[in-house]
Amino acid sequence: MSYSHRMQKSLIQTAYFAPRGRARMYDLGMQMGQMYLSPFDRLIGFIGDAGSGKSALIHGMFPGLELTNDDDGVNVRPLPILDVTEAHGFYTPHTYHLDIRFEMGFTQPHILAEAIMDAIRLEKRVIVEHFDLIRPHLPRNADLLIGVGEQVIVTRPSLFGPEPSELVDIVHTSLRYRLMAHTAEDLCEIHMDPELMEICEHDDINHGFVMAFREHPPAIDLKVLEQKVNEDIKADYPVAYADESHIRVGNRLHYCSGPRTHVTTTGRIEGFRLCPEIIFDHQRNRYLLIGFVGEHSQDNLERLLNMSHTVQQMSPIIYR
Repeated sequence: MSYSHRMQKSLIQTAYFAPRGRARMYDLGMQMGQMYLSPFDRLIGFIGDAGSGKSALIHGMFPGLELTNDDDGVNVRPLPILDVTEAHGFYTPHTYHLDIRFEMGFTQPHILAEAIMDAIRLEKRVIVEHFDLIRPHLPRNADLLIGVGEQVIVTRPSLFGPEPSELVDIVHTSLRYRLMAHTAEDLCEIHMDPELMEICEHDDINHGFVMAFREHPPAIDLKVLEQKVNEDIKADYPVAYADESHIRVGNRLHYCSGPRTHVTTTGRIEGFRLCPEIIFDHQRNRYLLIGFVGEHSQDNLERLLNMSHTVQQMSPIIYR
């Protein structure tokens, strides 16, 4: 038995920050496919609400797979898996995809469950979005279960769980922090010089966001920037998908690499706090602009400042 297969069998649960934008979600999906996917996996379940990035993650894990709920609104009809027992020949698909929430509007759950089990018996692989909705109709759990919220959670269920409902409670609750953080980050970008947007990198933290700069600290009045963002939040502008590279905030068009991952209006951003200092990251030699959202944002900010000031005493490179 190979080391990777032993690692998969002993996997309980691992988690990643769900990154901003399609490209980073594709990369994460590719890494997860290499690390956790086994050739013997027949049933792979995804859990997560609309806008969480499930489709991008699936594209990364299974390059070339045709999704039956394409984001551009072109839905594959009839659903290929419903004909799995009638399809014959060399060119029949090896991997099927279905979105249970969407398909339940057209087909009874027990019929979808029967089609899934038929495909598994024929040694096909089935990728199921909103797996929690079909699990009560299936005699078995998924071989690999992936939840997408503020974090991407990967687990390999056994007889003792976890059940999809356990991941639902985690990812559906946490997704709102990711939506708020991504929208707040875009509001910061709107009020920054375009030159800074071109050179900044994006990282993810719990209940917040990071904008990183390599060569020197950005020339930004952080107090003014926080004030402008809070004015946008108070104005409660609508936030809407424009195209695959842009969102609209009120009447402003803004470039965004993850245009589907936002709150619906700026007023839904709770507890926005911008760190009043640019923090130097000694491990990666970067200057960090950091923001927090949510009901515990002030506590998170104070914890960050206490930590950074401790580091400053050893190597005083903090820029106000």
